[in-house]
Amino acid sequence: MTVQNLLFIMADQLRADYLSCYGHPTLHTPHLDWLAAQGVRFTRASCASPICGPSRMSFYTGRYAQSHGATWNGIPLRPGEWTLGDFLRPHGRDTWLVGKTHFYPDLPELQRLGVDLASPQGKRLLECGFEVFDRMEGLYPEGPAGRYNPERSAYEAYLNAQGYPGKNPWNDWANSAEGPQGELLEGWYMRHAHRPARVQEAHSETAYTTDQAIAFLQTHPEPWCLHLSYIKPHWPYLAPAPYHQLYGPEDLLPRVRTPEEREAAHPVYRAFMETHVSRTFARDGVREHVLPTYMGLIKQLDDHLGRLFAFLKEQGLLDTTLIVFTSDHGDYLGDHWLGEKDWFHEPSVRIPLICYDPSAEADATRGTTCTTPVEAIDLIPTFLDAIGAEIPRHRLEGQSLLPVLRSGPQALLKGVVFSEYDYTVTPMAPALGVAPEEARVFMVATERWKYLHAPGFRPLLYDLQEDPDELRDLGSSPAHTTVLAEMKDQLLEWSLRPTQRVTRSADELVARRGRSLQLGIRIGFWEEGEDPDAPGLESD
Repeated sequence: MTVQNLLFIMADQLRADYLSCYGHPTLHTPHLDWLAAQGVRFTRASCASPICGPSRMSFYTGRYAQSHGATWNGIPLRPGEWTLGDFLRPHGRDTWLVGKTHFYPDLPELQRLGVDLASPQGKRLLECGFEVFDRMEGLYPEGPAGRYNPERSAYEAYLNAQGYPGKNPWNDWANSAEGPQGELLEGWYMRHAHRPARVQEAHSETAYTTDQAIAFLQTHPEPWCLHLSYIKPHWPYLAPAPYHQLYGPEDLLPRVRTPEEREAAHPVYRAFMETHVSRTFARDGVREHVLPTYMGLIKQLDDHLGRLFAFLKEQGLLDTTLIVFTSDHGDYLGDHWLGEKDWFHEPSVRIPLICYDPSAEADATRGTTCTTPVEAIDLIPTFLDAIGAEIPRHRLEGQSLLPVLRSGPQALLKGVVFSEYDYTVTPMAPALGVAPEEARVFMVATERWKYLHAPGFRPLLYDLQEDPDELRDLGSSPAHTTVLAEMKDQLLEWSLRPTQRVTRSADELVARRGRSLQLGIRIGFWEEGEDPDAPGLESD
């Protein structure tokens, strides 16, 4: 068994601890549990940024957000950044998309460069380097300023063809419920979360996306890379029947928050507590009303992944396909006085990561876990390593996880991870009086410690060993001065990496030593006959 194909599955806003293989006691996800039993489950995987756009751009480039520059939703990725397809295409694997990317092309720059957007390369630059089988971004609302996603999706046309009328069936059917008098109840309003979506389950977003993935597999010969990217369980929190009613408040994990967190909150953390979504989730009863639906959406996702895995098995593709399952970030759901994602507690920054390697070399690690911290940017190096391709380390900032899949966690080179968040465009920046250049928060975490640096403010520090729920901020603790300094040094060392030196590899630069002399450059020579091997400066 050798790796021919790559199946890269991503959910959106899925917390790791809401899967049974990660310990949830009542939300049973047998198909993802099966995948974990066949592969390796990473318990300390972190996203590169706890928000959709920059997190996904880090997955797709193998680089930190600080490096690729798309640091918040809606900020375009530079055309010169290599993405997953650019890394895999030279090795005979076109990289196909089914689902969401949250990618924005830099159209002014593409026009300035004179790129023919109708050409194959132009089309890839418009689609984050993917060949598109079916792009379904999963958010198609319309407000006073127009549609969130201007282009009409194939999913909307599909719903119309299935008999769901209207110009926006995504909103009116897939993400709305029906009231007692037949009135439309939009899923944007969380008080409707207990009601079933108007769409039949077979026509819902998760079912449709799985159908498209199977259609791709039926029509594309090996080898291939498929990025299968689901929108759920991302809000709107509304599930089709019967998934809307499978769980109740008794199935929820206990809320993780204390009054002391709120009373002694760091100024930036407090500003996130004051957002509308955080204040809503802080209200009594909201969490208990919404989370059963969130759980139902996860259960639906697992059921459809079971359908996909069964198809792979029937077609014999499990023997040749490396499968990775993950999420772009988590969801606070009321923990730590927060809603949404956007901050750095484990419910938000920690992601599920399950990797299945079909190779015989991975047999010894099947069903094992890795507790060493790893990063989202580690996946592209892993994919390249799995198909026997060289890893261009001057472009990729992560490490291959393939040694872990075949030898165990002792094969990892590092156990420190980084994440970052740009809050320039949020209301928190003006509320705090922070200039756009300083509206950043950086995280560095090891197996024991998590350190946050917010320019202009004191740091935050959590002891993950003694305080795994991250309820006590030690950032101003005199007893932790040494740890604070060590973690700050780790962040400083990370910030000084040669992040933009991507046009030449280290090997190429080393090979240039002495090249100028061979090309006739004579810097510092006084007369003929001097030692040509004497140390000197290069001047290519």
